[in-house]
Amino acid sequence: MVAVTKSVEPEVAALLPQLGYSDLGESRPQELWRKAAALTSPVRWHLIGHLQRNKVERTLPLASLVHSVDSLRLLQSVEAWAVAADRPVDALLEVNVSGEQAKHGFPVDQVESLLPVLPTLRRVRVRGLMTMAALDDDPQRSRPTFASLRQLRDRLQAALGPSFGMPELSMGMSGDFEVAVEEGATLVRLGSALFEGIGASA
Repeated sequence: MVAVTKSVEPEVAALLPQLGYSDLGESRPQELWRKAAALTSPVRWHLIGHLQRNKVERTLPLASLVHSVDSLRLLQSVEAWAVAADRPVDALLEVNVSGEQAKHGFPVDQVESLLPVLPTLRRVRVRGLMTMAALDDDPQRSRPTFASLRQLRDRLQAALGPSFGMPELSMGMSGDFEVAVEEGATLVRLGSALFEGIGASA
């Protein structure tokens, strides 16, 4: 479980490690920077929102996992930084399964075109896929989105072979995480389910 701290101030986020939550997520790189500087307890930061290429250099040293690599250009920028820094970067490919124009991510029909690229990466380790389902009052309507992401991951894994591990599926948020888990999620991103009723940050 990734506890998404975007709605709370650092002093609230700092309570999470004491409660046993060590994986914290932020949507905006600037907020990740701010909270990473404020928290003294060891945590694993996850960037779950859009990463602009001009924020790669400052964000990657802080993030244990980037969930939101959403273009070939960004993947190449992350790889260039990782090679220059001589350190591995764990990342997920964000896929826009629902096809909503407002969402970031690779279109489903473009992801498999990355198959020749992925084995050539020297320092980026693509560990799986991420998606966000369309908002809906009925979480069951998210099931086809999550199932499609799992099926796409399975196709990629079969094409790449067992030596290229893609175990992670980051899918499911507070309103639909139970369905996501049923469809194979290994990472769920929970914010309002944890912090509802706590004052939001500015």
